[in-house]
Amino acid sequence: MIKAVKIDEELANLPVLRNRGPETSDEEADAAFAILAPFRDGALFAGSFQGESPWERHSKGDEIVQVLAGATRLTILTDDGPQVLEMSAGMLTVVPQGRWHRFNAPEGVTVMTATPQPTDISHAEDPRA
Repeated sequence: MIKAVKIDEELANLPVLRNRGPETSDEEADAAFAILAPFRDGALFAGSFQGESPWERHSKGDEIVQVLAGATRLTILTDDGPQVLEMSAGMLTVVPQGRWHRFNAPEGVTVMTATPQPTDISHAEDPRA
């Protein structure tokens, strides 16, 4: 079914995930994100959080990340070392397929992503090890 989505309305129904970190359960993280629409082999997601996400990667495709509000530091592990992007509202980037990445948003951020599935998650300091 084709439909238009009001992102603000979807976000209004969700809690803001505060103090996101290693102790945050998958259930808490999932509850803070809305599935806006199916997209290719994944979905469009939107959610708000404050804190640091675990490392994640997507083996089936690139992930598009757009910051809707607030700011985040997005770290992507590349062959040349970590690449850090300082992102704020109105900015977007593409995380290349298979690259470990994580968000650090000490003051809070609202993001929308086009995320392929499955997603691998790691709480290791360096997930490549």
